[in-house]
Amino acid sequence: METKHVDIPSLVRQVAEELTRVQQAKSEPAYKTELQEERKRREQLERRVNDLVEENKRSRQMADEADRSATIRTELQRLGVGKVDLAFKAVKDDVSRAEDGRLVAKTDSGEVGLKDFLSEFVNSNPEFLPARISGGSGIPSTQKESSGVSTNVDIDKIKPGMSAEELDRARQEISRIASNALRGT
Repeated sequence: METKHVDIPSLVRQVAEELTRVQQAKSEPAYKTELQEERKRREQLERRVNDLVEENKRSRQMADEADRSATIRTELQRLGVGKVDLAFKAVKDDVSRAEDGRLVAKTDSGEVGLKDFLSEFVNSNPEFLPARISGGSGIPSTQKESSGVSTNVDIDKIKPGMSAEELDRARQEISRIASNALRGT
């Protein structure tokens, strides 16, 4: 009888390799699924980060615009401009932020600081300043108190139980103030 010689180490090696291939085939779809899910999560996070970056950028622009507007309006008020909103609309497009963060205006002579620009603007446009002389054609003069006695009434002193004289004086003063308000003086 002939005996076949079986190479046991090579047989064990083949069985081990086959077992490894079977296990990899079973686990590979799970790895692929997990990898795809991780990719989706990463892409969602990247989109969210990009959205937050854009939102932050818009918020900074809005804050910068609000600060720029407030600074211009404050400076116009400091210069005595009576029609701040109108003057603001006239100059707002000329004012921008320089690289160093200062507010400057671009003019024909180059960049000028905000205060200098607004001072020049107000000097060349005095119609934005309040009128120097009140009155004029068609405006009635203010009437003085006929009795010549000041009847200033303290509103905190108006209360129940005050004397008839004080109550009458308070009524007259309120009537005078209301009358002047209705006439526009």
